[in-house]
Amino acid sequence: MTRRLALVTGVGRKIGIGAALAERLAADGMDILFTYWHAYDREVSSHERSEDPDDILALCREKSVHAEMIELNLADPQSIDELYAYCESVFGRYPDTLIHNAAVSINDTIETVTADQLDQHYAINTRAVTLLTQKFLKHFEYDFGRVICLTTGWAQGPMPDELPYAMTKSTMDTLVYTISPVLAKRKITINVINPGPTDTGWMNDELRETLLKRSPQGRMGQPSDTANLASFLVSEQAQWVTGQTIHSEGGFINHF
Repeated sequence: MTRRLALVTGVGRKIGIGAALAERLAADGMDILFTYWHAYDREVSSHERSEDPDDILALCREKSVHAEMIELNLADPQSIDELYAYCESVFGRYPDTLIHNAAVSINDTIETVTADQLDQHYAINTRAVTLLTQKFLKHFEYDFGRVICLTTGWAQGPMPDELPYAMTKSTMDTLVYTISPVLAKRKITINVINPGPTDTGWMNDELRETLLKRSPQGRMGQPSDTANLASFLVSEQAQWVTGQTIHSEGGFINHF
């Protein structure tokens, strides 16, 4: 019996949500193909551990599944064709599950944002998600499929210091709501996860303490929390859940 195959984008850091997603789905018995783009992690997140993707790949393979990775800049539309060609060459088939985790997130306000920064966010957070979903649908040939997008809490409270990120991430909710009936005809569900503030290395101690005061469960979100929800949403049991934005924030208080 052929195992299911999940394509996960944006898996560059061991402490990131993407790594937790890939490792959890591998533990669930799915073959894994993930993408990463180290230049972004290095320039934006000051993340210098170029060996992280290799380590994540090894962790996936420890689950006795077929796992592969490819470094791609999804801001280049041609990279999507390259990704699917690579997938077919190493797996002999295309994915039945697609998780959009890759993102550009650079803080800017209405006073500081530039055209280039808007374009950089749009290229990944909106255009790549749309075109990769289109490619997924074009090559889909299974009894059922799953698509998950990762968004932010823009609808839960204003994010004025993250304007380009909030604007472009909000398009995921629109995309999912709009195309879910189209995908449903192919037995594909598509949903959005807002994981809330998640401890993936971007918080300093001061910010963590501030956010903890707004977290009634007394802890920050962990990448595994997102992975647990994704594990359900990609399962056969989640066939009736589609077109939804799920705010998985542990009760986080967006407004005092």
